[in-house]
Amino acid sequence: MNVLTLVHGRRGHLLNMIRGLEQSTVPPAALVIVQMNETPFRWESSRFPIVHCALDSGDDKLPLAAARNAAVDNAPGDDLVFLDVDCVPAPDLLAAYRDKLALSKNVLYQGEVLYLPSALENTETAMDLFAQYGAPHPLHVGRCSGETVPHALFWSLNFACQRETFEQIGRFDTQYRGYGAEDTDFGFRAAETGVPIEFIQARAFHQFHPSFDPPLNHLTSIVANARLFRARWGFWPMDGWLTQFANAGYIEMDDEAIVLRRMPTRIEIAAALR
Repeated sequence: MNVLTLVHGRRGHLLNMIRGLEQSTVPPAALVIVQMNETPFRWESSRFPIVHCALDSGDDKLPLAAARNAAVDNAPGDDLVFLDVDCVPAPDLLAAYRDKLALSKNVLYQGEVLYLPSALENTETAMDLFAQYGAPHPLHVGRCSGETVPHALFWSLNFACQRETFEQIGRFDTQYRGYGAEDTDFGFRAAETGVPIEFIQARAFHQFHPSFDPPLNHLTSIVANARLFRARWGFWPMDGWLTQFANAGYIEMDDEAIVLRRMPTRIEIAAALR
């Protein structure tokens, strides 16, 4: 099993992911790390090889789609586990994915993500505490292993597939630049190519970090990516955020178009940090 992750900053979180993988009942064949828009830094593990890649977009927009594709291109095997840099895998995560991929290959397997509270922000990989205090995302409360996940709810935090399936879907679309909608687009193209999404108990714990609500720091990327998604699929993604932007006067939108009216100030962006 190859574990693929992207990083920009977040060195402490990535170190905790590596520590988590070192506790895995099935160690990865390799961990592939793609560093985006930052000075290259090297990590090591005594339990598995780490493949380092670097990708620079040339601007302030993180090349998320291109970086995921680059991770696949540099993975030494065909079993691909995509794990967000903020996620610490449970010891049986890789074993769960291995068993499922051996049974049915032409599927996207989406694992469980439990969000950790801020009180555990600086805690090392204490799996018993993580299991006790982690909480599922509201959209995934009560999901059962083997349940089909709607393609609109696909997320890239924790999922696995075979390389052949990844290529069948068409990889991540690098026209999406910066934050927003590239993983939703991937989910819809999975539906278009007949690839189902199955929820399984491959558990990862999402480490706490401050975030922007709404994400005013990504306003221009979200608007540009929403326009691309709307042109392809006929409706607006990220409608909750877009509605918040519209209500605050940053954009105007209707069923057909978005117009950017003004940029947020530094004070407004700072005030959105939660």
